Amino acid sequence: MAPDDLDGLYRDAILDHCRNPRNRALVERPDVSANAVNPFCGDEVRLQAALDSDGRISRIGLQAVGCAINQASGSMLTEAVLGRTIKEARAASDAFQAMMQGRDTAAVEGPLTALAGVKKAPVRVKCALLAWSALDDGIEDEERRRKDTSGLIPD
Repeated sequence: MAPDDLDGLYRDAILDHCRNPRNRALVERPDVSANAVNPFCGDEVRLQAALDSDGRISRIGLQAVGCAINQASGSMLTEAVLGRTIKEARAASDAFQAMMQGRDTAAVEGPLTALAGVKKAPVRVKCALLAWSALDDGIEDEERRRKDTSGLIPD
């Protein structure tokens, strides 16, 4: 496959997720929730996730407003972490952030690789990371709540 064909495929994946965002519905009574705003461009994200009895993300909702990169990244995030544990979701977030910072791309798989080219436009990296920042904030809040109620640090 020629490089131009590959670029087109990646652009198609981003546009598809922007035009047809996955898991957009609001999750009622979430275990994990967070909001994030990029004040420089006005992008916004609202994220909610429910955990099952095994601590896996059983439902996730993300509502994004802003540019195509922000919306696509958020949609891809929901697919990437659905069914994963909090620990696995955090690892996915760490891997995605490393890719966006140009440190490591090997750990990121599937549609998320379509966003690798965003790092060539540093001003857009924050757009791609906004939903992931919300996920990290929501996980940290949930872990604090668990620690406060049980006195133990969660896995």
